[in-house]
Amino acid sequence: MGDKLKLFLFGVQWVVKGAVDVDIGANPSAEGGEDEGVDDAAVKVVDIVDTFRLQEQPAFDKKQFVTFMKRFIKNLTPKLDAEKQELFKKHIEGATKYLLSKIKDFQFFVGESMNDDACLVFAYYKDGAADPTFLYFAYALKEVKC
Repeated sequence: MGDKLKLFLFGVQWVVKGAVDVDIGANPSAEGGEDEGVDDAAVKVVDIVDTFRLQEQPAFDKKQFVTFMKRFIKNLTPKLDAEKQELFKKHIEGATKYLLSKIKDFQFFVGESMNDDACLVFAYYKDGAADPTFLYFAYALKEVKC
């Protein structure tokens, strides 16, 4: 993205979480036991939402989103080093306008703490895609070495 504000795009996928039917070849009813069956509580989840326990938020209207972004900018800017602050300030307005232009297409998520001062995560479906794409502000992420 060159000198523009960095937004990380994460392609994700739907995964099945929960019950798995495993055939071990036993027949409990033939052996005098009860057939307990399978817990069919399997659910389909978006992997990144499930892994990071993201919580979906109600949709924003444009006024609410601008209010959130002002608070987000105010909270994040002092946490950045001088070079990143300069780039962030230079490009956040353009990023905000871009996000505002697509606000009706987004789902909004926050971390499980539901901290309203935290960064929002934006999810949307590209034309015809079955799996969502997630957007994160790069400067709001903490790098963890594995």
